[in-house]
Amino acid sequence: MSATAPDRTPPSEAIAGLLAAIAIFVGALELVYRPFRLTPAALILALIATVMSREQPRTIPVAYAMIGICFVVGAALQVWTHHPLF
Repeated sequence: MSATAPDRTPPSEAIAGLLAAIAIFVGALELVYRPFRLTPAALILALIATVMSREQPRTIPVAYAMIGICFVVGAALQVWTHHPLF
């Protein structure tokens, strides 16, 4: 009998998933608070997650999509309500 070790997620993959989740959260914050300030931070987090990860097939593209969509919608909302963009 041979016992095989269960498949475990490497620490770098776990950190990359966490960074992608934080990027999604920061991207969602663009809707309510100055999108031109938050977008670079969210993109840097997503890029770091991309470099670290090889096994995050859904989380990282969702982060990029969320950042882009929330940037456009957040900027439009800020202009529409006469709030500062940055």
